[in-house]
Amino acid sequence: MTGKTARERSSARLAAVQALYLMDMTGAPVDKVLDDFLHHGLGGEPEAEERLAIPDPLLFTDILRGAVERGQDLDAMVGQALSGDWSVERLENILRAILRAGAYELTARPDVPMKVVISEYVDLAYAFYSGPEPGLVNAVLDRIGKVVRDVSQP
Repeated sequence: MTGKTARERSSARLAAVQALYLMDMTGAPVDKVLDDFLHHGLGGEPEAEERLAIPDPLLFTDILRGAVERGQDLDAMVGQALSGDWSVERLENILRAILRAGAYELTARPDVPMKVVISEYVDLAYAFYSGPEPGLVNAVLDRIGKVVRDVSQP
């Protein structure tokens, strides 16, 4: 790990999901979004920013760039892990961003335990949803993790 606190890493994951969502909604290029987030913060009210940990910029950049560069492969993985007639295209934009970021970390960040990745993104889903979506995030990322990781890993 980078020596950053858990709150800074969690904040980086939240920022990456927000950035992926923004890119999905606006079509903004990754370099512009990275610049905006890294140099101008998350925006919003100053009081809210004071309550949040400053995102780990290295983790934020890695997740955002990696999720964008591997987007098609990640979407294919998410699509295979969805149940029934669900497809990646049917997912709400924020849910798709959460799953892309989580799938990226599972595939590209073996330094982060699978349970931690899943837990972090399920927690993010709870921040945005009060229905079945966190359970969907848990199931999809667990399925992906079992394919891309050694399932005996803690």
